[in-house]
Amino acid sequence: MSEPTPRSRALKKRQRRLQAVLLSVWLAASFGPSFFARDLTFEVWGAPFHFWMAAQGSVLIFMAIVAIYAGLMNRWEAQDAQASPPVA
Repeated sequence: MSEPTPRSRALKKRQRRLQAVLLSVWLAASFGPSFFARDLTFEVWGAPFHFWMAAQGSVLIFMAIVAIYAGLMNRWEAQDAQASPPVA
């Protein structure tokens, strides 16, 4: 088994950092409105914000997180594959 290259180590470090940031966003979007529901009294499209986040907002944010993660991973892995020499 070969040792990971410094470039692949950098890619893994970038992946871990992205995962941490996106998990933090997911945590804030999922649990934030429930903890602060009484303080979130403004309305979004005619519904209270805490209700809107529970019904649709959290799902939309989760879908955006998945799309961002997939797009960045595809781009970063393609860049890593172009920069790495082919393995014979």
